Amino acid sequence: MLTPLARLAPVLPRFSSRLLVRCVSQSKPSGAAGATAVTDLQQAAPSGSHEEVSRFVKNPDYHGFSSDPVVDEWNMRLGFFFAISVCIVIGGTFIHYLPDHGMRQWARREAERVIIQREKEGLPLIDENYYDPSKIVLPSAGEE
Repeated sequence: MLTPLARLAPVLPRFSSRLLVRCVSQSKPSGAAGATAVTDLQQAAPSGSHEEVSRFVKNPDYHGFSSDPVVDEWNMRLGFFFAISVCIVIGGTFIHYLPDHGMRQWARREAERVIIQREKEGLPLIDENYYDPSKIVLPSAGEE
C-alpha cells in the first residue's frame, strides 16, 4: 500500500522547491485570533531583484561541498574516493599486515615444534607433573 508513495519520495523535494505559493486564509478572524492575524501581505518582489535562491534550485544534484555545481561534483567524487579507497582498502590492508600482536602466531608455531619433538622422543604430549617434583620446595606442616 505504501509502495506507490515510496516511489514519489525522491520527487517530492523537487516539486516543493519549485512551487513558490503562499497560502493565507481570507476568512475574517474571530475573537482573540484577530489580533495576531496577518492583514498586510507583502507584494512579490520583481523578477529582476536580487533575492536569495536555494542551492537546490540552482543545482538539484547538490552534494554539500561547494555552491558551484562542477566543483561540488568533483569534491564529492574526491571525498568518496579517499574515504572508500584510501581509508577502507589501504587502511584494512595495513591493519591486516601488522606484525603479530601478542606473539600468538609464534606461540602456536613453538607449541607445534614442541609437540613434534616430544612425539619423536616417545614422551607424552603433556606430562602429569607440569613441574619437576624434585625441584618443588614445599613448606613444612608447622609453617602453615
